[in-house]
Amino acid sequence: MALTPLKILQDHKLRITNCRQEVLRTFLSKDSALSHADLEDVLKDDFDRVTLYRTLKTFLEKDLIHKVLDDSGATKYALCSHDHDGDHHHHDHEHVHFKCEKCGKTMCLEEAILPKIDLPDGFVNKEVSLLVQGICDKCS
Repeated sequence: MALTPLKILQDHKLRITNCRQEVLRTFLSKDSALSHADLEDVLKDDFDRVTLYRTLKTFLEKDLIHKVLDDSGATKYALCSHDHDGDHHHHDHEHVHFKCEKCGKTMCLEEAILPKIDLPDGFVNKEVSLLVQGICDKCS
């Protein structure tokens, strides 16, 4: 069954608002990470920047989206892919991100395997990020 904004909000027990549905619809329609400014460009006629910011903040807190490492300096976000197991959602944000040098899009590569990183004693891993830069499949 295809994911819809309504289903995503219901699954995460979030209040259903027009802004939340439109932000999710925008993420679902794109194949790359989006910044706050990207969302503003698409939705500026319907929602102000503070409403969009609060929506992103809520989605981050509820693990609907994750921050994407990028060399642009702007924070970008991507939808999380979840494995549904009844009422439990399992996912992690530790996957490869790829930035295309031609089109500038940054995308999640869930299927790419991160190398195992052994930290020295006393160090605690909170998150691992890896950015690969090159030419994407649509530009090559």
